[in-house]
Amino acid sequence: MKMDKTKKIVYSSFFIALGIIIPMLFHTIKNFGRAFLPMHIPVLLGGFILGPYFGLLVGLITPFLSSILTGMPPIFPVGIIMFFELSTYGFVSGLFYNKLKQNEIITLTSAMIIGRIIAALVVAVLVYGFGAKMPNPFTYIKMAVIVGLPGIAIQVILIPILVLSLKRTRILHETN
Repeated sequence: MKMDKTKKIVYSSFFIALGIIIPMLFHTIKNFGRAFLPMHIPVLLGGFILGPYFGLLVGLITPFLSSILTGMPPIFPVGIIMFFELSTYGFVSGLFYNKLKQNEIITLTSAMIIGRIIAALVVAVLVYGFGAKMPNPFTYIKMAVIVGLPGIAIQVILIPILVLSLKRTRILHETN
């Protein structure tokens, strides 16, 4: 049975709320947010569960709303970068998993790589197009990956387990 639009909106709201609340907990300890990437998990799950379009919306709305409500991420430049990166995560995870029927690992890896490529392109536009005072795109992504390794490891372990668990409970089957 397919999930109707109303259910998708409710689930989207749930993932957006998680994407705001979970990082608030991590930001109580300095640099934990940058290391553990807590906003990424609800957005990636949103793509897996809701498909590409609602996944994209979760990725667009979450960093923007979090920035307005909590000040994290700061809207410029990190919020703008995350706006594009996370919307890519939501869209790609939804596209690969629900439309292209890829497995959890290929979907997750693809979303993470493509999202970081988009982040690098946004950094390039900010640095070279608008003169933002920040590292060049290659250095920015390298630093983001190195600092975010604990979060990347958690995502690689946790997200496939959660998706497989949701499949078993039939929640995931409702979305397709």
